[in-house]
Amino acid sequence: MAQMMWAGRSSKEVDSKVNDFNSSISFDGRMYRHDIEGSIAHATMLGEQGIISMSDSLEIIGGLKEILADIESGALQLDMTAEDIHMFIEAELTKRLGDVGKRLHTARSRNDQVALDIRLYLRDEIKEIKDLVVQLTKVICNIAENNTDTIMPGYTHLQRAQPITFGQHMMAYAQMLLRDIDRLNDIARRMNVCPLGSGALAGTTYNIDRFRTASLLGMDAPMVNSLDGVSDRDSCIELANAIAICMMHLSRFSEEIIMWSSWEFKFIELDDAYSTGSSIMPQKKNPDVTELIRGKTGRVIGDNVTLLTMMKGLPLAYNKDMQEDKEAIFDAVDTIKMCLIPFIPMLETMKLYKDNMRKAAAKGFINATDCADYLVKKGMPFRDTNKITGGLVAHCISLDTTLEELPLEDYKKQTDLFDNDVYEAISLNTCVMERKSYGGPAPESVRAQIEITRKKLEELCNG
Repeated sequence: MAQMMWAGRSSKEVDSKVNDFNSSISFDGRMYRHDIEGSIAHATMLGEQGIISMSDSLEIIGGLKEILADIESGALQLDMTAEDIHMFIEAELTKRLGDVGKRLHTARSRNDQVALDIRLYLRDEIKEIKDLVVQLTKVICNIAENNTDTIMPGYTHLQRAQPITFGQHMMAYAQMLLRDIDRLNDIARRMNVCPLGSGALAGTTYNIDRFRTASLLGMDAPMVNSLDGVSDRDSCIELANAIAICMMHLSRFSEEIIMWSSWEFKFIELDDAYSTGSSIMPQKKNPDVTELIRGKTGRVIGDNVTLLTMMKGLPLAYNKDMQEDKEAIFDAVDTIKMCLIPFIPMLETMKLYKDNMRKAAAKGFINATDCADYLVKKGMPFRDTNKITGGLVAHCISLDTTLEELPLEDYKKQTDLFDNDVYEAISLNTCVMERKSYGGPAPESVRAQIEITRKKLEELCNG
């Protein structure tokens, strides 16, 4: 069993069941590289400040680099009896270097070490998540660009409402994802401050240079308050929240894909590589990827709630409860990456049934608003036109016909303002093509949205 670094305080060994309960290496072991990175920066600063000799500093750095290489090559396996990844690496360093290795922890506590490692780890994970969301946004823009004039029904309350284009529908999700990327950038910026040097909670009497350590780690500055440095987990909570929001967006998108791929809609068909069949019903083609994303969204929301609940009652500074931050945020990170990886090619390869979209748009009187607007443009107040058009819709339903097929004399029974040009005004093409207002479904408007989105995406990627 691994030797506990704090064993001198106790008169007997901790019960093995308590050790198992207390141990976190099974999940924090993934931070080995970031722990070593932080320790190398710390050892560098200790040597430069004369807190330990420069020869000891260099020997420690060399030893840490060898440990990193051995872990990554598989020559060194993590010891699952160690309390955590920090103790494992320090113990291994001491085994290799003797007393020199024991000098690494000078002017440092596990509290500020842990706080640093999680920030370094999540900084890398944010970049990976962001890259995937950027890829997805680019795919959406490409789909939209190819469908600026693909007419489909727009919905409110899941009822056909007004005609739009598939391109515009896609670009709505692009806007959501842009905000997700922006949030990730903000979190990465706020996260990029260094808690190392906060000690257990009250700093240290050693002449450390926290600005140097932060600089070595590519961080903007040290955290201003040492109590906050070891007890803050805002970055974990913020990231979990941003991931939950992004997953919510993916879940909404998934819900629509599930509906669109059903026989009731049949707007799209997923590629066989991204759907499954049934063990008993040979005709089935199930959108399992999107259903799992929809389900896993609840899991990620739970991770966010876990972190908030864990922190809400903790007094300053560090408490062992905070060890629970890792499993929750690691799960959120792993889950969103797991969802984005198949979602991107699934979307890219799906087949569109444009004729079905247009046929659906032709039903449900989704041009009724345009009929009302036709009368407004001829001078009638909108509230009056709304009532007249509603009456016309009811009349069409009673005759099992549509506004496009309704004879002109039936229109004129409502008002003489109607003329033959009403049919052009309420055609699907007119309804869509004339909605040129900023953000609307007209092809030129959607093309503008795509241009704006791609420009913003470039800015966010460089931000």
